Amino acid sequence: MSKSEINIPEHVAIIMDGNGRWANLQGKTRVTGHKAGVETVRSTVTTAAKLGVKALTLFAFSSENWRRPEKEVTVLMDLFMFVLTREVKRLHKNNIRFQVIGDLSRFSEKLQKNIHAAEQLTLQNSGMVLSIAANYGGRWDITYAARQLAEKVANDEITVADITESTLNDYTSLADLPELDLLIRTGGDLRISNFLLWQAAYAEFYFTDALWPDFNEQQFMKAIEVFDQRERRFGQTGEQVTKK
Repeated sequence: MSKSEINIPEHVAIIMDGNGRWANLQGKTRVTGHKAGVETVRSTVTTAAKLGVKALTLFAFSSENWRRPEKEVTVLMDLFMFVLTREVKRLHKNNIRFQVIGDLSRFSEKLQKNIHAAEQLTLQNSGMVLSIAANYGGRWDITYAARQLAEKVANDEITVADITESTLNDYTSLADLPELDLLIRTGGDLRISNFLLWQAAYAEFYFTDALWPDFNEQQFMKAIEVFDQRERRFGQTGEQVTKK
């Protein structure tokens, strides 16, 4: 099947799991695994853009990841800084818009400034949107949206009756992007780990045993092909979908 015959999802999200286990299998440190994972990020972004995916969202660092060993967290922050300083120029050259979603207040002032600079550099780009979820949690996302709406009610800007699924969605992360179509998790675990809880309501899930550093273009294409074979009903019957 050629790529032109496949129904390409507009918005793909990936839980990039398995860097540490990959490193252990190689007899190397977890740091090595995270560095190998950066290479996979680069190739995945290239593949997604080539396929015509409109939005790619990658789970880089969850709000729970602060519980990891301090040395590993430091390495992850250093890698994040590296990507911002070295890779964003490449993204900009390829017309990709870059943004970070999550609670950035826990990051260093320098990292926050670099994030802002990277977002501003690529803001006007019209190609694929690459969103990196960092210090992100799905429950935080929904809570933050609810808090913003509560403040508007308290300030008499809106009424309680004005709060609908649509208005709450407007205050969640990724509200300006296409609906999430496909959520991929590498590493073999069958859970979504508090990632995009609101956005994944009707997304198709794809789980693979491949560890993140081993997730190559062929495996990405396999996930896309599986998505293409799914019947997405959105609450309707199969017969209703078929008649359209």
